[in-house]
This record gives sequence, structure tokens and C-alpha cells, in this order.
Amino acid sequence: MARRLLIVDDDDSLRESLALVLGAEGYEVALAANGDEALARLDDAAPEIVLCDLRMPGTDGLALLPELARRRPDATLILMSAYGTEELALEAMRRGAYDYLAKPFQPSEVLLAIRKAHERERLRRRTELLARDVERAVGGRPIVAASPGMIELLEMLERAAEYKATVLLTGESGTGKEVLARAIHAQSPRRNEAFVAVNCGAIPETMLESELFGHAKGAFTGADRARRGLFVEADGGTLFLDEIGELPFALQVKLLRVLQEEEVRPLGESKARQVDVRVIAATARDLESEVARGGFREDLFYRLNVLRVQVPPLRERREDIPLLVDHFLAQARDALGKPVRGIADDALARLVAYRWPGNVRELENVIERAVILARGDQLGLAELPANVVHQESAESDAVGGDLSLRRARRAAETEMIRRALRETDGNRTHAARLLGISHRALLYKLKEYGITD
Repeated sequence: MARRLLIVDDDDSLRESLALVLGAEGYEVALAANGDEALARLDDAAPEIVLCDLRMPGTDGLALLPELARRRPDATLILMSAYGTEELALEAMRRGAYDYLAKPFQPSEVLLAIRKAHERERLRRRTELLARDVERAVGGRPIVAASPGMIELLEMLERAAEYKATVLLTGESGTGKEVLARAIHAQSPRRNEAFVAVNCGAIPETMLESELFGHAKGAFTGADRARRGLFVEADGGTLFLDEIGELPFALQVKLLRVLQEEEVRPLGESKARQVDVRVIAATARDLESEVARGGFREDLFYRLNVLRVQVPPLRERREDIPLLVDHFLAQARDALGKPVRGIADDALARLVAYRWPGNVRELENVIERAVILARGDQLGLAELPANVVHQESAESDAVGGDLSLRRARRAAETEMIRRALRETDGNRTHAARLLGISHRALLYKLKEYGITD
């Protein structure tokens, strides 16, 4: 439980009385008479929760927010003020405050706010643990999405995961098709069995048949031992055939037979072996065009095309970019051991407006490069590649600058709130808990975004 508190208020009597009440409840309380003194005490007090007056001489509560977020990112800030208005409370929430107490208040109100903050932190940590479980289940690459299109796609895949039906994932290179395939497997009844992936375009044709179906010892020159093949290795689990459009025509016939008969016959053997494999295929090619020109078998295409999912390119789901940036930044920061905490708004705006021809994979590489080059605790334009910084500003499918950034963040928050309300049948209290914010903060956001139950 959060036990270390910092009380920041220029009213000596209020500061002392709060210290007595909270100290009696077992909290370790540090005191500061203004924002500057609070900043000086942050390191030694190491507060988990900061109770701060909104209006003070020097650094006030709103000005304290960004510095607190930078130096104590896990701390929760609760603002207090006798000049409370709805607009002021909204501004405080926008800048990262967790809750807002209007003076005068009862000690019980302060204790309730602190307990709610503690509950939020408990849920946040529980969510992190669950997220780690999901990351392990999908191979350490969680799916980050807030755009309506991606959320609808994920919900569809979740429904399809429990069935054995073949899934065909189509979309540009770098959109995360293998991550989605792993997520399908992780949510399926086969989750405890093997997930086996193979890139059909990365293995020479002479070796691919043996790789997929196996071979007997002595089946060909150099076959000094028997090989089971990937279909047998995936027996009971899932086989992911990436770049299925690159599969040689001669092997397409054999793959079709395996899918229809559910048995494989290794090279050099006379007996077939039954296999129970769920196949997920992926391609960046237009397979229908390949079928029309004779480069891909029509019967195999229809056998694979039971559930077809078109994965959108990153430029068509810009709402996801701020969330992906945060995710990749945290990932690179932990891997590289660099104290980079965030990204400047102008840099994020360029990332949101960029067309991303390499999609999510390109964004991940850009953020990793930026963290490597970073000299301070925030990424800026100087750390971004020249092609991102000096992109054309008149994109037909993007709104440039700060407007794009605001829209992306607003759309992401709106969709998350709507999902929370759906999952809790409109119960705002439960939805606020799911979102990790106070009930009051949720009410403000519902009004701000015009969201109705």
C-alpha cells in the first residue's frame, strides 16, 4: 500500500492538520510550503502520492505536474483548491492529475481520495502483471491498439481463436501479421502446444519440402538422419506459414493435400502420418491476382481463405501511434538502460503525420534509434530520422502538426472509455477502475468527449 505522502500547501494550519490526520493513519508524511520546496524534497521524501494546493506563490500545482511526471513518474498527484471550477479541474486532469479536491473538505474525503489512488495503483500493477503474462503468451510482443479498426479486428480474431479454421492474414510488410498469429494461438485451446513459424520465402525450394513435411534417413544426398518436419513438430498446435505467396507451385499441391487429408508423408517414406495442426497463413501479396495470372493455385487459395483478415497499414490507424511510441520507448529504454522518459509533442506530431511505408516495424526501429541517440530524458526532433522530420506537410490522408496529435490522443482515449463502458455494462464506477482513473476524472472525460452511456 502507498505509505509515503508529500503535502504541498502554503497554508501552515492546513498542512499541519493534514499531517496529523494522515500520520495517525500510518502514513509517512513529508511537508512543503510551496512548489519549489516540494521539488527540493522529491528525492529524499520519495512520495508515492502528492497532495498539492493548486494556487501557491512561485511554482503552483499545475506547474508542478510536468516536473513531477519527469522525476517521479510513478507518483500520483491529487490537487486541492478553494478556487475550484469545472474548467480548472478538467485542465488539471488533462495535465495528468489523478484527482481534485475542492476546499474546504473533510479529512474523510482526503483519506478516500488516497485510498482510491492506492486502489488505482494496485490495479495498474495487476494489469502490468497480466500484460506480462500476455506478452509471454504471444512471444514477448504485445498488441498495442486503440483505433476502432484494429480493436474490431482483434475482437474478431478472439472469437475465431477457439476454432480450428484456417486464417489468412493479408497486409503490407511490417504490419504485425506474425504477432497477430501468435495472439490467435495464445487465445486458442492449443495455447499450451507448440507454435511453429516458417517463412516460405526464406528457405530454398530444394529444402522447403523437407522442412515442412520431413524426410527419411537416406531420402536424398546428405540426409544422414531422419527429420520430422514442421507439420509434425506443430502437431496439436499451430503452424504459421508466413509469406505463403512465395510457396513454389509444386509444393502448393502437397500443402493442399496435407490441409485436406490432415496427414503428411515425409520424403523417402511410404507411410503417411496423421497430424492435427491449425494453420495460419500470411502474405503481403495479392493472392487473388496471383491466382488470376496462374502463379497460385485457386483450390489452395480457397482452402486457406476460410477466415481472411486484412491487417491495416499504420498510416490508416494513426490513433495507435502515440500508444505504440510509448510502448516501443519503454521497451528500448529497458533494453538499452537509458533514462529516456518521454517524447516532445512536436516530435510525436511528426511521427503521427508520417506515412510509415515500413509500418509498425519501421516505427519500432525509429524509436530504438532515437533512444540510442538521445542525450537527455526526452526524445525530440533531433533524434528522429531526416525523412521523418522533413516529410511533406501536405499529406492527403493526414492532418499535420499538433492537430493530428490531439486527434490521435482524443480518439485513443475515447475508444478506451467506450470499451470500458461496454465491458462494465455502463457502470461508470467499474469503468473508471478498469481505466485506472478516478470516478470524477471519468465524468469529466465523458463530458469533454461527448460520450453517452
